[in-house]
Amino acid sequence: MSMDLEEQYDKIYRYCYFKTHSQYIAEDVTQETFLRYFRQTTYINRGKPLAYLYTIAKNICNDYFTKRVTEPLEEDTLMEDKEDDLITSIVLKQSLKALPEDMQELILLRYVNELSVGEICNIVGLSRFAVYRKINSGLKELKTLLREEDF
Repeated sequence: MSMDLEEQYDKIYRYCYFKTHSQYIAEDVTQETFLRYFRQTTYINRGKPLAYLYTIAKNICNDYFTKRVTEPLEEDTLMEDKEDDLITSIVLKQSLKALPEDMQELILLRYVNELSVGEICNIVGLSRFAVYRKINSGLKELKTLLREEDF
């Protein structure tokens, strides 16, 4: 499988941002992920490189939390002209945060990073059935939460 590294870099960054909630930490983790990925050249040409890349990113993100490296959370820059979009975005983020973290991660991988279910299975180590079930359950829960907010 040949990967478009530029596209994967952006996706790994979004994944790390989701995990760390910090632009600066996400940038550092993304760079470290690719450095470690290329340092281990024996795995690049065999196996599942995309799953390996996400596994590295996930482990580095987890390391930040176990070492208690924290940084003040930055607020996203608000768009002045699009108040409705902003409100929708805020409600959606709050609703997503109400979901269990594993469901948040699966929804991010599937709908933000646009990974296939097979690729997600390789990354998280679950069966296709379990991934489908958790994503569908998460989406149903998200719909319920959004209805409660009148969205």
